[in-house]
Amino acid sequence: MPALTRRAIGAAALGLSAATLIRPAAAAEKVTYLFPAPSFLPAFVPHHLAQQRGYFRDEGVEVAFQLGRGGADVAKQVALGNAEIGGGSGDTSMIVRANGLPVRAVALLGGGSLYQVATRRDRNIRSLADLRGKKIGVIAFQDTGYYALLGALAGSGIAKNEVQIQAVGPAGMVQLMVSGSLDGITATPDWADNIETAGTAIDYHELAQVFPSMAQAILTSDRMVHDRPAAVRGVVRGIMRGVKACMDDPASAARDFCRAVPQQAGKEVEIERILRRYVTQVYPPRPGTDLGKFDPQRLALIQKSYMDNGVIQEAVPVQDLYSNEFV
Repeated sequence: MPALTRRAIGAAALGLSAATLIRPAAAAEKVTYLFPAPSFLPAFVPHHLAQQRGYFRDEGVEVAFQLGRGGADVAKQVALGNAEIGGGSGDTSMIVRANGLPVRAVALLGGGSLYQVATRRDRNIRSLADLRGKKIGVIAFQDTGYYALLGALAGSGIAKNEVQIQAVGPAGMVQLMVSGSLDGITATPDWADNIETAGTAIDYHELAQVFPSMAQAILTSDRMVHDRPAAVRGVVRGIMRGVKACMDDPASAARDFCRAVPQQAGKEVEIERILRRYVTQVYPPRPGTDLGKFDPQRLALIQKSYMDNGVIQEAVPVQDLYSNEFV
């Protein structure tokens, strides 16, 4: 081969290698994530860690956070295509899917329950059966904490109209408990800690005694699962890395969260204390299950309870309620 030809081929090959090296990375898939409650709440530390620490970027997604109006509303917006992915609880899909909304849960943020019923100690409420006639706060009637409360009441033999359930918004969950305007709330670890820190003694009533309540979940539509599985997988894996980071080092997670969220600046000690409640009460997977994955038998049990007690009017196939393929 003539030397000139060899040099020309070599130059062309070098140019091709250079072009390959400087080729821009594939554009990140853009996704809107809808929170069921204000995003500055400690319940969403894993989400903010995924954003701040670059977990989403590593998974090839660019996530924009927006606010919904409770888990059931988030599911509705996701089903309608107003957001690609959002947050609710593990049983949200069975509540909305029975109404014709094609939504499924694609990750479970722990094996415990997000909610307990917290009651003021001075009201002498010894068990869930003592809630008759009491004023109980929920964040919204579109939130899955409300449905978890209905399941717990039904499991305790109490009709919905025997309790004064009030939708009081996120701020009211703490303020009205401290002021004494409420007897109890469906409490996340965040609100329970805030109430106790304000000097109000509370008692806790485990929903699991009468109802298999679940942790937070990531929700998306059947359409997203089919059309954009890489985007779903990226969001799920990013948030689950955030959960694992919280479990591994709550103090570091609290510091990064407070740096990322202006409303929590300077509250590292408080956030770490709350986060440790999540690490012990909510995040650990149930025996025999992997972190993030659903147990179809548990979903079937919850759906049967909802059906038996009139919370939902129609059951749907359990396999349509969730997917474990993205964890």
